[in-house]
Amino acid sequence: MTLPDRAALGTMHGKSAAIAPPLARLGITLVVPEGLNTDQLCTFTAETPRMGTMEDAARAKARAAIAATRLSVGIASEGAYGPHPFFPFLPIGREVLLWRNEETGHEVIERLIDEAPCYDHATIYSADEATAFLLSMGFPRTAVIVASTGAGATPLAKGLQDRDAVDDAIARAAQLSAQGGAFLQTDMRAHLNPRRMETVGRLAERLAARLATACPSCAAPGWGLLRVETGLPCAWCDGPTLLVKAEIHGCTLYGQQVVQPRVYGPNVADPGQCPTCNP
Repeated sequence: MTLPDRAALGTMHGKSAAIAPPLARLGITLVVPEGLNTDQLCTFTAETPRMGTMEDAARAKARAAIAATRLSVGIASEGAYGPHPFFPFLPIGREVLLWRNEETGHEVIERLIDEAPCYDHATIYSADEATAFLLSMGFPRTAVIVASTGAGATPLAKGLQDRDAVDDAIARAAQLSAQGGAFLQTDMRAHLNPRRMETVGRLAERLAARLATACPSCAAPGWGLLRVETGLPCAWCDGPTLLVKAEIHGCTLYGQQVVQPRVYGPNVADPGQCPTCNP
């Protein structure tokens, strides 16, 4: 089964710069439809909340690009950024990149976690506080969003990469705030956040490698890791732990699967990772 020579990319934020090169090596040219407004589906600043999962959002973008270009294959990504689940003072990013063939329903999905994203926010009350925040986030290469303080406040300005424009937005936000402050946050749109664009590029490399791997049974592109199986046995009691015991590789079109035992690290778990031996 051959790959198409063209695919539609559902983006309005310049992601083709990161996604196109790995796919070009497979002979695939990306087509970005003009006028496609993916912000109608969801936004990072929640004016349009995301409906469903990250995969649902990426699928909607891919299908919108397919409809706009009349191509059979579409690609789109979706990201989610917030506090780390185990280290609350650190940020974490999750990215999904989805390939969809609308004619067959075949999808190939790659996922990536960025544990050092350029994602931050702060409530500031002075020019010095604003300067410190902007320096920490890599301004002006990374753009900033300014809103008034208070839960659910609508952004006054997005994509700011000029300090005078930032100061003006902060002044307007302070006038609207009972406390005289402004809420600043990193703009997470890929074309305004170099770290996120880099992450999307790394994910595109993984998707390209996945598409280049054919199913040994049906030759469909996309053979690879589907999920992991936990339960690596404890070295003391032989009981199951939460560590990975095996990887499930398979076909993303017809569902053939192969269990591959863990090939890296020890074949038993340290007792310190065992819920029985170290409750």
